[in-house]
Amino acid sequence: MINIDGSLFIQIANFLVLIWILNIVVYRPIRKILIERNERIGGLEKGIENRLKDAQEKDEEFSRGIREARAQGVKEKDALIEEAAAEEKQIIAKINKKAQADLAAVRSQIEKDIDEVRSALQSQVDDFARAIGQKILGRTVS
Repeated sequence: MINIDGSLFIQIANFLVLIWILNIVVYRPIRKILIERNERIGGLEKGIENRLKDAQEKDEEFSRGIREARAQGVKEKDALIEEAAAEEKQIIAKINKKAQADLAAVRSQIEKDIDEVRSALQSQVDDFARAIGQKILGRTVS
């Protein structure tokens, strides 16, 4: 059986003093460490969230920049194609103009040569006619 005497009060006092000492020496530092750890973990989680948010924003900005650069590249490519087509038309027009001029020069030269040959042959027509007549008739034609 349990005897209630003066030692019970000493044991209760001893127990309370022990609890108080353990609270000061062990429990408070452990609770303080746990609180600090929870705060640090919370700060790290917020930091991670902020970094993820920043990374997503930068990714979106990068994607937007890529899209804008592609659009700009397509515009510049189209402009260069149009410029090249215009330049091609100019070059073809110059070539056609030069070819027409060369063709006209060749035609005029041919006409000139024809006129020269015609006039040269015209002067020899009488001689050719006399020679043909002599061959056909077999005698001299005057």
